[in-house]
Amino acid sequence: MTVLLLAATALHLGFQLVVTALVYPALLGAPEERWAVEHDAHRRRITPVVAAVYGLLAAACAAVLLAGPRDAWSLVSVGACTAVVAVTATTAGPAHGALAARGRSASMVRRLRRADALRLVGAVAAAGAAAVAAAPS
Repeated sequence: MTVLLLAATALHLGFQLVVTALVYPALLGAPEERWAVEHDAHRRRITPVVAAVYGLLAAACAAVLLAGPRDAWSLVSVGACTAVVAVTATTAGPAHGALAARGRSASMVRRLRRADALRLVGAVAAAGAAAVAAAPS
Protein backbone atom coordinates (compact mmCIF):
# COMPACT_ATOMS: atom_id res chain seq x y z
CA MET A 1 0.00 0.00 0.00
CA THR A 2 2.90 2.38 0.56
CA VAL A 3 3.74 2.34 -3.16
CA LEU A 4 0.18 3.41 -3.96
CA LEU A 5 0.43 6.14 -1.32
CA LEU A 6 3.75 7.29 -2.78
CA ALA A 7 2.30 7.43 -6.30
CA ALA A 8 -0.79 9.35 -5.18
CA THR A 9 1.15 11.84 -3.07
CA ALA A 10 3.73 12.38 -5.83
CA LEU A 11 0.92 13.07 -8.32
CA HIS A 12 -0.69 15.45 -5.84
CA LEU A 13 2.60 17.24 -5.19
CA GLY A 14 3.12 17.72 -8.93
CA PHE A 15 -0.41 19.07 -9.27
CA GLN A 16 0.03 21.41 -6.31
CA LEU A 17 3.35 22.71 -7.64
CA VAL A 18 1.72 23.55 -10.97
CA VAL A 19 -1.15 25.34 -9.24
CA THR A 20 1.19 27.32 -6.97
CA ALA A 21 3.86 28.19 -9.54
CA LEU A 22 1.82 28.62 -12.72
CA VAL A 23 -1.95 28.57 -12.34
CA TYR A 24 -2.51 30.97 -9.45
CA PRO A 25 0.01 33.60 -10.60
CA ALA A 26 -1.68 33.71 -14.02
CA LEU A 27 -5.20 33.65 -12.59
CA LEU A 28 -4.64 36.14 -9.80
CA GLY A 29 -2.78 38.46 -12.14
CA ALA A 30 -5.64 38.62 -14.63
CA PRO A 31 -6.71 42.15 -15.52
CA GLU A 32 -9.74 43.38 -13.59
CA GLU A 33 -11.93 43.53 -16.68
CA ARG A 34 -11.18 39.83 -17.39
CA TRP A 35 -11.36 38.62 -13.78
CA ALA A 36 -14.86 37.11 -13.79
CA VAL A 37 -14.33 35.30 -17.10
CA GLU A 38 -10.87 34.01 -16.13
CA HIS A 39 -11.97 32.84 -12.68
CA ASP A 40 -15.04 31.10 -14.06
CA ALA A 41 -12.93 29.33 -16.70
CA HIS A 42 -10.41 28.32 -14.02
CA ARG A 43 -13.12 26.80 -11.83
CA ARG A 44 -14.60 24.84 -14.74
CA ARG A 45 -11.22 23.49 -15.86
CA ILE A 46 -9.70 22.65 -12.51
CA THR A 47 -12.70 21.00 -10.81
CA PRO A 48 -12.42 17.65 -12.65
CA VAL A 49 -8.64 17.61 -12.15
CA VAL A 50 -9.03 18.27 -8.42
CA ALA A 51 -11.66 15.54 -8.21
CA ALA A 52 -9.36 13.02 -9.91
CA VAL A 53 -6.23 13.91 -7.93
CA TYR A 54 -7.99 14.14 -4.58
CA GLY A 55 -9.98 10.98 -5.35
CA LEU A 56 -6.78 9.01 -5.92
CA LEU A 57 -5.28 10.55 -2.79
CA ALA A 58 -8.35 9.52 -0.76
CA ALA A 59 -8.26 5.99 -2.17
CA ALA A 60 -4.56 5.61 -1.34
CA CYS A 61 -5.04 6.94 2.19
CA ALA A 62 -8.02 4.64 2.75
CA ALA A 63 -6.04 1.66 1.45
CA VAL A 64 -3.21 2.41 3.88
CA LEU A 65 -5.60 2.77 6.81
CA LEU A 66 -7.54 -0.38 5.94
CA ALA A 67 -4.52 -2.54 5.13
CA GLY A 68 -2.87 -2.41 8.55
CA PRO A 69 -0.50 -2.69 10.21
CA ARG A 70 0.58 0.85 9.50
CA ASP A 71 4.01 2.35 9.97
CA ALA A 72 4.49 5.82 11.43
CA TRP A 73 5.63 7.41 8.14
CA SER A 74 2.53 6.21 6.31
CA LEU A 75 0.39 7.71 9.04
CA VAL A 76 2.28 11.00 8.82
CA SER A 77 1.62 11.01 5.07
CA VAL A 78 -2.08 10.27 5.57
CA GLY A 79 -2.26 13.01 8.20
CA ALA A 80 -0.66 15.53 5.84
CA CYS A 81 -3.09 14.53 3.09
CA THR A 82 -5.97 15.02 5.50
CA ALA A 83 -4.68 18.47 6.40
CA VAL A 84 -4.47 19.43 2.71
CA VAL A 85 -8.04 18.32 2.09
CA ALA A 86 -9.21 20.20 5.20
CA VAL A 87 -7.51 23.43 4.05
CA THR A 88 -9.07 23.01 0.62
CA ALA A 89 -12.55 22.39 2.03
CA THR A 90 -12.50 25.06 4.71
CA THR A 91 -10.44 27.83 3.13
CA ALA A 92 -9.50 27.54 -0.55
CA GLY A 93 -12.89 26.31 -1.77
CA PRO A 94 -14.86 28.96 0.13
CA ALA A 95 -12.39 31.65 -1.02
CA HIS A 96 -12.98 30.64 -4.63
CA GLY A 97 -16.72 30.78 -3.97
CA ALA A 98 -16.43 34.29 -2.57
CA LEU A 99 -14.22 35.39 -5.45
CA ALA A 100 -16.79 34.07 -7.92
CA ALA A 101 -19.76 35.61 -6.12
CA ARG A 102 -18.34 38.98 -5.11
CA GLY A 103 -15.41 39.51 -7.46
CA ARG A 104 -11.74 39.80 -6.72
CA SER A 105 -10.76 41.42 -3.45
CA ALA A 106 -7.35 41.80 -1.86
CA SER A 107 -8.45 40.01 1.31
CA MET A 108 -9.80 36.96 -0.56
CA VAL A 109 -6.70 36.78 -2.76
CA ARG A 110 -4.52 36.83 0.37
CA ARG A 111 -6.67 34.13 1.94
CA LEU A 112 -6.38 31.99 -1.18
CA ARG A 113 -2.61 32.46 -1.37
CA ARG A 114 -2.20 31.49 2.30
CA ALA A 115 -4.34 28.39 1.79
CA ASP A 116 -2.33 27.52 -1.29
CA ALA A 117 0.95 27.84 0.63
CA LEU A 118 -0.39 25.55 3.35
CA ARG A 119 -1.51 23.03 0.74
CA LEU A 120 1.95 23.07 -0.84
CA VAL A 121 3.62 22.45 2.53
CA GLY A 122 1.17 19.62 3.20
CA ALA A 123 1.77 18.09 -0.23
CA VAL A 124 5.54 18.16 0.30
CA ALA A 125 5.15 16.59 3.75
CA ALA A 126 2.79 13.91 2.46
CA ALA A 127 5.02 12.93 -0.44
CA GLY A 128 8.17 13.02 1.68
CA ALA A 129 6.68 10.83 4.39
CA ALA A 130 5.28 8.43 1.77
CA ALA A 131 8.75 8.19 0.17
CA VAL A 132 10.28 7.27 3.53
CA ALA A 133 7.49 4.74 4.17
CA ALA A 134 7.97 3.14 0.74
CA ALA A 135 11.76 3.00 0.90
CA PRO A 136 13.23 -0.47 1.34
CA SER A 137 14.27 -1.09 4.91
